[in-house]
Amino acid sequence: MKTLSRFVTQQFPAHKALKTAGTSLALLALGACTTGNMDTGQIEKSQKSKNRAAELQVVDCLLPGQVRRLGTSTYVTPRRPILTTAADCSLRGGEYVAYDRADYKSALKVWLPSAEQGDAKAQVNVGEIFEKGLGDKPNYKMAFFWYKKAAEQGSSRAQFNLGTLYEQGLGVEKNGILALNWYRQALSVSEDDLMFSSAANEQQASLRNSLEKELGKKGRQITLLKKQLSSLQKELQVLKSKTSNTKDARAIDKDIDALKLFIAELDTARRSTQSKLSQIPKLRTPHSSAQASHTLGQASQIKVKDLNFGKYYALIIGNQQYANIDDLDTPRNDAEEIASILKNKYGFEVQVILDSDNITLMEAFNNYSKTLTDEDNLLVYYAGHGSRIKSSDHEAGYWLPTNAEAPPRDTYWVSNEFITRHLSRAKAKRVLVIADSCYAGLLSSAPGYLLLGESGKASDDYIRYKLDKRSRLLLSSGGDFPVLDNGGDKHSIFANALIKVLKNNQRIMTGPELFTQVRKEVLVKAKDLKFPQEPEYKSIKGAGHEVGDMFLVPKSLDTAS
Repeated sequence: MKTLSRFVTQQFPAHKALKTAGTSLALLALGACTTGNMDTGQIEKSQKSKNRAAELQVVDCLLPGQVRRLGTSTYVTPRRPILTTAADCSLRGGEYVAYDRADYKSALKVWLPSAEQGDAKAQVNVGEIFEKGLGDKPNYKMAFFWYKKAAEQGSSRAQFNLGTLYEQGLGVEKNGILALNWYRQALSVSEDDLMFSSAANEQQASLRNSLEKELGKKGRQITLLKKQLSSLQKELQVLKSKTSNTKDARAIDKDIDALKLFIAELDTARRSTQSKLSQIPKLRTPHSSAQASHTLGQASQIKVKDLNFGKYYALIIGNQQYANIDDLDTPRNDAEEIASILKNKYGFEVQVILDSDNITLMEAFNNYSKTLTDEDNLLVYYAGHGSRIKSSDHEAGYWLPTNAEAPPRDTYWVSNEFITRHLSRAKAKRVLVIADSCYAGLLSSAPGYLLLGESGKASDDYIRYKLDKRSRLLLSSGGDFPVLDNGGDKHSIFANALIKVLKNNQRIMTGPELFTQVRKEVLVKAKDLKFPQEPEYKSIKGAGHEVGDMFLVPKSLDTAS
């Protein structure tokens, strides 16, 4: 069976059966000489395209201060930092540094003054700049510093970001309980809430079990070493009583000293572990009177009409026919089928873009920034080639439009950073990006699992708590590796699994539920095809995620009694 990949990279050799690069020497040669053969009209068209792409980039913009009057006095307010497109910034008389995806120093200069004056939003932005890295390695300790300042002012976004640092041990000691506590604060959940208490108890029990095992292991090691020490001490006494061989005695003395030092170090480590164990909070006893009917893992009984899920929009992108790299087989089928399901079963207002160039794709994102309100939902589905470029101090992922050229010519590639920054400025309450390609460069952290329970189904409380929080989430078909373009009955195996799950669902479905079911289907099919592929589910850091979720609500539930 022919297997094709939707992944384009500089690091894999060309291979006809697996389209990892789409870059035969002939294609590379074509890409290298195309510009030299362009006529004046083509050059002008290319330049206009580059100019428009630059205008659509989201920049850190300093708007001019406002002229205000107070009595007979006139004064100018401080300049205001905002995220907007380069074109909009220029139109409004703002100042910005031309977009540079590898250098966040210019962005820091825009946001740092407001952060130092106590603006929580600016503090979060500064923290995210440090977490991404200033054109170099990330500075997690500085990210923690600024997140903490904003979190103490009640910023849900900062509280969530702090949780991810603790969850992954970035800039701080890894601590699942502290991570969960910051997620709890981001959700505005009380400590004695049933949902949080159940998750906290699970975390505490897991940590306690781990520390107790570590404590027992160190205790056994110390006991064995003390036996060895006692044996050496006896051997030394015998040696000294029977011989005057001071050389052997000195050797044993050194071994004894080394053992004593090792035992002392282990004992210090054991006391530290014991201290950590003693500091674990006692297991909580959740209140059950008012919440007994909302146990974790219970299928939701909530009435859709009682909650405001907002309006649903979907941007569906299917890139199949490429001008300069290998075509794909299934993105058009994938996009059209998924668009139909979202429109007819879930009530989405759907925009489908097939075989889009970079400007068409970029303008679609920009237009949604103007359309969406803070109660709306946006689902973005992308099927097509993807790529990832690594350098010594930076890595970036890309979606490849149909006018994309083969690596290393990335002029028309659409970067993850472009997508992330547009999602950050969009007003939508909830955003889910589903990418059937590689969408690299995003920090993975998905605390939603902590509150779903063993069944993976959302309780009524879960829905209520998550509904008012912003979310920026990613469901990708295979992480940072090649993914199959076919193998799913005229669809990719990922799209086929997604279609199946969406069709079969009859209840309010969360993002983690969607991921769990799709992942299971993909793993089974990928194993049959002997091709390693495993979907991933992540929050999109730097795009305004506040520990919310995405809810897919079948239209049939609107009229259900």
